[in-house]
Amino acid sequence: MPPLTVRLATPRGFCAGVERAIRTVEESLALHGAPVYVRHEIVHNTHVVARLSAMGAIFVEEIEDVPPDRPVVFSAHGAPQSAHADAEARNLLKIDATCPLVLKVHSQIRRHHRSGRTVILIGHRNHPEVVGSVGQAPEGAVILVETLADVAALPALDEPLAYSTQTTLSVDETRDMIAALKQRFPEIAGPAKEDICYATSNRQEAVKAAAAGSDLFVVIGSRTSSNSVRLVETAKTAGAADALLTEDAGEFDWSKLAGVETIGVSAGASAPEILVEQFLTALAARRTLRIDHIETAREDIVFNTPLRLAG
Repeated sequence: MPPLTVRLATPRGFCAGVERAIRTVEESLALHGAPVYVRHEIVHNTHVVARLSAMGAIFVEEIEDVPPDRPVVFSAHGAPQSAHADAEARNLLKIDATCPLVLKVHSQIRRHHRSGRTVILIGHRNHPEVVGSVGQAPEGAVILVETLADVAALPALDEPLAYSTQTTLSVDETRDMIAALKQRFPEIAGPAKEDICYATSNRQEAVKAAAAGSDLFVVIGSRTSSNSVRLVETAKTAGAADALLTEDAGEFDWSKLAGVETIGVSAGASAPEILVEQFLTALAARRTLRIDHIETAREDIVFNTPLRLAG
């Protein structure tokens, strides 16, 4: 068979927020011993969750499922204020691994609510990050919109308004949503800098550069990972003939390689780099590879360990 050109997108894989969250669980286990309880999956990747589970982490959805003598780690996605209040009411040792960029959105929402503004949040319903962001203000104080149709369907709102966004959305789609909000509500307030995190933006830009002209684009990540799903959408929009999401090399349908001469590869922000390496190894067992590194940005951001664990 002809050689297979692999267009390897960079940046890809773990972002600083994911690295911090995983490090938080690991250091919590080292400091407090197993088990350590984690509210929700620490990040949306089955391999990461399985590894931490084997180390002694127990993942739960409700604070009431945490024993009174064990610490609880809040996941990178953030949590509503009610969850924090429940943990404090039970005097649990609370360790917050919420991504600092998500915390910035939480702070915005609380500030806008205190100033009397209704917040319109752009995001995906029921995603844990959105649940946490909506939960920063009383019920009804945050209005969720998912699509341009939702923006068009909003009633006439006479009160002061502000908008915020989920951090893992499509950059291009979110830009259109914000433009539509500003057209409907010219006085709406927004953040000084967009809420979509640097890692999400960087990975989407790298995928755009690598996807154009690809016969197939593969994103490695879990289906529950919002940013991974957005990368697949980005690849299709950027010109890949086909694009798909796969958990790992073992899940990949190798019949998809039939007729493929150029394949793009990236990984979601919660996917370990070892999964990319294993996928490339499996590719090399089937085809002769020519790897082109498509790099669009360099990342050197590191987030500090939560104060509860700081030395």
